[in-house]
Order: sequence, then C-alpha cells, then structure tokens
Amino acid sequence: MPTPASSPPALTIAVIGDVHHHWDAVDTEILVHLGVDLALFVGDIGNEAVDLVGTIAALPLPKAVILGNHDAWYTMTDWGQKDRPYDPHQEDWVQDQLDHLGESHVGYGCLNLPAFNLSVVGSRPFSWGGPQWRDQTFYGDRFGVHSFTESTDRIVQAAQAATGDRLILIGHCGPTGLGDQPEDPCGKDWNPIGGDQGDPDFAAAIAHLQRQGASIPLVAFGHMHHYLRHTKAQLRRSIVTNAHTGTLYLNAARAPRIQTRQGRTCHHFALVTLTETQVQQARHVWVTDTLEVWDADS
Repeated sequence: MPTPASSPPALTIAVIGDVHHHWDAVDTEILVHLGVDLALFVGDIGNEAVDLVGTIAALPLPKAVILGNHDAWYTMTDWGQKDRPYDPHQEDWVQDQLDHLGESHVGYGCLNLPAFNLSVVGSRPFSWGGPQWRDQTFYGDRFGVHSFTESTDRIVQAAQAATGDRLILIGHCGPTGLGDQPEDPCGKDWNPIGGDQGDPDFAAAIAHLQRQGASIPLVAFGHMHHYLRHTKAQLRRSIVTNAHTGTLYLNAARAPRIQTRQGRTCHHFALVTLTETQVQQARHVWVTDTLEVWDADS
C-alpha cells in the first residue's frame, strides 16, 4: 500500500515592524536562534538609512522587504528635502537602498520562494497611509504611478509573476477595511481621532486577487505603531482574521522595537507559523540579548 504523502513542514516567519534604526547584530543571532525560515521587513528601516538597509540585505536567510515613508524621508516631501544631508544632484539614497535590496525589495514586485511553494507580493512602497493620493511627483517619477487605481493595477500585475500556490502580501501601511477606530490595526489615533488610515489601493488589490482565487493566508504591515497617541490604557489591536477568506492581517509595528524591559535589553518580533493552507499561530515576542523568548502583549 502506498504511503500517503506527508504535508510540508510548517514555516516560521518573522515579521519585523518599523525598525527606525533599532537593529543590531543580536537581531541576526535571534533570527537564527528562533529557526526563522523567512524574514519579512515591512518598512521604516530608518531615515534613508542606506548602510542599515545594506546590513539587512546581507542577512543570511530568505527575506522580503518593503520600504516605508521614513525610508524616503529626505526625498518625498518639501519639508524633508529642506533637511536633506546630501546633494541630490550627486547622490540618491532612496535608489541606493533599492540597489542594496535588489530582488528582495518587493514594493510593486514579487519574490518567488519555490522551496516553500510561496510567493511574497508587495504593495505600494514608501506609503504614508490614508485616503488621499499624495507625493504625486515621487510616485510619478520613480514608478510611473499617478493614482490609487494605477497603484492597484501595479500590485495586481506584480502578483501575476507569482509561482507559489500561496501568496503573502506585505505593505508598509496595511489595507483599508480593518476598522476606523483609533485602536484598530490602521485606525487614526491623532486628532481628529478616528478614521481608517489604511491604503485603499492595497485593499483593492487584495480583493481583486482573492476574486481570482488566490490563496492569501497572511497580509503583514506596520506604520501604525502599537503604542497609541491618544491613550496609554491599551495597545493597538494588531491581529485580525477575516472569517470569510481566512486571511490573517498582522500589524508588526512595535516601536521602539528594542527596549529595556525588566532590566533586560529586548528585541521585538512578530512570529507567524504558516502551514500548507493557513496561519496556525501569530504572536508577538520579546527576545532578550541572551536569547530568552518572552511573550509580548498582542
């Protein structure tokens, strides 16, 4: 009698939220210690922190990265350009970051991981979130994108290159549709309080792909920090599962991600266990410099 084919082993995925320059050599040790199969960086590595992005690009494990608004801090806005510490006629730190990352940067792109039968697709890179199309010159010049509709089309187009049976989608900001309360994963927690600050192009792309039959067990993002501006009584709600599609939405933005807790230096990671068909577990952890793993409030 033939032996039934065994299911592939579950994957351990680390989602690293807004780094904001908080990354060091211990973090690499932690990824190895945790047995991470895939690392997902969801942006705001630093303020155009070219060297740090280069360090992350050199990590010795599979990785996918999408850059956030801080990663174009001196380039996207007029006020950022006034503080730019380099001559844009001589240097381009945004492009330098993209060059370091190569194919691991999935903004408007796709990274196929055939060993895992998995593809990672990126939403709009450098996002500030929210319902208004902004930074028109930046997106027009660098990506040829001029509207949310065109942006949705770019994300969907990127997904057409996927070869894996499962898609993970990552963005810097999450999609709209996860709630409009300030404590929701993309809820606006500054005055005027409330409103959905998610990316509508990201949401439209996810819906389009799911209508086409795509299996999307995980959507990961950051940008909207867990520590709320309007209250210290609770953290932002960071994990939502869509009961209809089974997709788990994870906000990994615990900032600062390196903190002193109980007298120990601790590093934040969101850990996801992904089976062949779904997310089995998603949790937030603190890992100490001596590699002890503590559960964090989710």
